[in-house]
Amino acid sequence: MTAAPALSCRLCGSTELESFVDLGATPPCELFLTAEALEAPEPTFPLHPRVCRNCLLVQLPPLIDPDETFTEYAYYSSFSTSWVEHARRFVTAATARAGLTSDSLVVEAASNDGYLLQHVVADGMRAVGVEPSVNVGQAARDKGVPTVTAFLSPETGAAVRAEHGPAALVVANNVYAHIPDVVGFTKGLRAMVADDGWVSIEVQHLLTLVALRQFDTIYHEHFQYYTVGTAIRALASGGLDLVDVELVPTHGGSIRLWARPSELAEPASPAVAQVLAEEAKAGLDTVEGHAGFAREVSRIRNDLMRFLIDAADAGKTVVGYGAPGKGNTLLNYCGIRPDLLGYTVDRNPYKHGRYTPGTRIPIHPPERIDADRPDYVLVLPWNLRDEITAQLAPVADWGGKLVFPIPTLEVVEPGSTSA
Repeated sequence: MTAAPALSCRLCGSTELESFVDLGATPPCELFLTAEALEAPEPTFPLHPRVCRNCLLVQLPPLIDPDETFTEYAYYSSFSTSWVEHARRFVTAATARAGLTSDSLVVEAASNDGYLLQHVVADGMRAVGVEPSVNVGQAARDKGVPTVTAFLSPETGAAVRAEHGPAALVVANNVYAHIPDVVGFTKGLRAMVADDGWVSIEVQHLLTLVALRQFDTIYHEHFQYYTVGTAIRALASGGLDLVDVELVPTHGGSIRLWARPSELAEPASPAVAQVLAEEAKAGLDTVEGHAGFAREVSRIRNDLMRFLIDAADAGKTVVGYGAPGKGNTLLNYCGIRPDLLGYTVDRNPYKHGRYTPGTRIPIHPPERIDADRPDYVLVLPWNLRDEITAQLAPVADWGGKLVFPIPTLEVVEPGSTSA
């Protein structure tokens, strides 16, 4: 038997990697199956992030080529109304921070369907998106958002700058975890931004992932998981310095990193030191501080499976709401099949008539819940709790309840918002 190649850190090159949590082997989380594909073999890949003993970056090996996932992508940001509003507020705040005017250029890497840059265009500024997925990039162009179909690299960044000029603001929201070549991607950001410009990156915070046991946000599309400490090292690899950080609630808890070219960057704000201190208090400034997460993940699985089995034994019906990537990590790790979760629903028409990868649970339009009146609705995109509980308020009409599996199992009345 041929030995597996030694793993090395994609940021610093060290081969000293320790297990963070082993979630078994799962299929790619966004490759939803057609009915015809149900009879074909389905590839799975280990889902086992490690932490680097040298630089502390938590990371997955690059087992999946991004070309296979992002050329045609199932995720359209605009299907979440709260996410579009989040983007609008960001544009307003970033305009003030960066002093943007009608002459300013704003570039977004991984611009998806134009959910954010549409607000830039509406405010009368120039915008360019860099989006590798052909289908969602076309949706952005249909909204009037100029979009380049490409993965960001140093060469792509230089080409965008050559054609459109330097950007006053470069945005990379919810993509910094999705790229295996973190150094090349960061250099691409630097290539596009003006020497006196700003780079804004929003990415899930490992601190809240650990504290709130958000293991379902680990999937093959997410190649790394950042603290502010590891983000500083990643930014420096491409010539950027972190100057400020904000804690934002998206995706269960994210960090918004404000960086500038290293040549002209000002000293970091007190907020950076404060968050670094919080990470150190949680132990995330050491390898040993990352231990114990796996035990908490096992407990969540056991609690959810116990609930679903008890519900089935009592003759209760349980269906899902949403078909996000995070939901597929949860379903596959727990081993949930249609006998325990009859189906799930999603607002994205692209997913209707398809099946979740690995677990093969059918996906229907949201109206199916009203027709079937299930006893329980398991909410898979728990990060949109307030938005979804409002959407599911009619479930109360027949006495149904909502189930949230993370950070601890909760069964709540429809319409109950988070504390």
